[in-house]
Amino acid sequence: MLKMTIAELEAFYDEHFPLRDSFRFRIETVGERAMRLRLFYSDLHLRPGGTISGPTLMTLADTAIYSLLLAHLGPVALAVTTNLNINFLRKPAPTDVIAQARLLKLGARLAVGDVTMFSEGDEEPVAHATVTYSIPPVKTA
Repeated sequence: MLKMTIAELEAFYDEHFPLRDSFRFRIETVGERAMRLRLFYSDLHLRPGGTISGPTLMTLADTAIYSLLLAHLGPVALAVTTNLNINFLRKPAPTDVIAQARLLKLGARLAVGDVTMFSEGDEEPVAHATVTYSIPPVKTA
């Protein structure tokens, strides 16, 4: 069951992540264990050779799983990445990047998900990542 809507997630990011203006994305859909994000193209994301950089794709993968985790847990700002493994599959075009995220495991202390990323308009993936998050323990009074 989802605990945050797209609008609530957007408000959370606006409040807690002031650098969001330099990494502009939109959550397009959110559902049970799945989410789609769009990273808006910017020249700031390019590496020499005119392609979207690896660090940009890593940030997108991490953001996608964090967003999906928040949607399921609520505003848990202190959930942190414990592992991110990425495979770069082909050269991404200088355009928006679409991230399809899935939550594979949601436990009490760890969450695991994967993200497949595509250049807008292309069906072939440019990268695939698996991401593990540590979930802080729920404090009881």
